Amino acid sequence: MCPNFGYSISGLDPDRTAIASGRDVRCSPKHAREVCNAIKGMMIEDAKSFLDKVLLLQQAIPFKRHKKKQAHRKGLDRFKWAAGRYPVKAAQAVLDVLANAENNAEFKGLDLDRVRIIHAATHRGRKIKKYIPRAFGRSTPYFKTLTHIEIVLEEE
Repeated sequence: MCPNFGYSISGLDPDRTAIASGRDVRCSPKHAREVCNAIKGMMIEDAKSFLDKVLLLQQAIPFKRHKKKQAHRKGLDRFKWAAGRYPVKAAQAVLDVLANAENNAEFKGLDLDRVRIIHAATHRGRKIKKYIPRAFGRSTPYFKTLTHIEIVLEEE
């Protein structure tokens, strides 16, 4: 039986929008949140080229919420921000979900040159709980938080 996943956005026109989600993705939810905030509002080709530059460590992602002790990076002038990082794993995960959304839009017959990202969000998923054995019969938790990523495209 397939689970019925909900989305955090409602009231969409099904003829002009395409949605995609990645569930239980193994990347940092904090990094994925910052990547989604950076690409929200971009056209789909701009977002893909932007994320490709992040993967090549040529463009930094502005870290606006999770920014304590973050170094300043060049190239963040267009975001009017200074603190940033290069979250490669999260950018690759968002790029995969973006490719799925683009394929869904193409299948629906939307014009890909006029498609814009109107919603990009992440949520924390479940935790994978592991423990590392230590000396004297103790153990250390080694938890991994999974991430849910949603992207909604709309034709203008």
